[in-house]
Amino acid sequence: MLHKLVLQIALAASLLSPELSSATATKTKAQVKNNSGVTPAGQCGTWVKKPDGGYFTSPNYPEKYPPERECIYIIEASPRECIDLFFDEKYSIEPSWECKFDHIEVRDGPFGFSPIIGRYCGQESPSYVRSSGRYLYIKFVADSELEAIGFSARYNFTK
Repeated sequence: MLHKLVLQIALAASLLSPELSSATATKTKAQVKNNSGVTPAGQCGTWVKKPDGGYFTSPNYPEKYPPERECIYIIEASPRECIDLFFDEKYSIEPSWECKFDHIEVRDGPFGFSPIIGRYCGQESPSYVRSSGRYLYIKFVADSELEAIGFSARYNFTK
């Protein structure tokens, strides 16, 4: 129930974005490919709950991701399970000091304020990540300069 409410609020907020006209939003949707199927006004991402695990990617992967994107992926496991997250080796996100610009942020829980596990950018893919509970919050941010190929990540669940 909680994840449905959070997803509805996130989708409603994205639809209220005044930055893009409807013509620009239509053009952006046509340009952005994302396996989540969710691409409202400059955003992407999804809430994922598949019993056998799965994968997700940055927009356009393995081509360069588009500028000015924020993608939020929330992975939910069944009760009493945790999440194992692996990033593919074909990985590149604009490098910067402390990953201040383009980056992936992984948090141990379902919210943007959950405890941070790590913030990643550059050419070396993050090492294996395991949640302490049944949720992971992953945010991918791209600024307006220097795009790269992005990432592909897969996940599975462990009792």
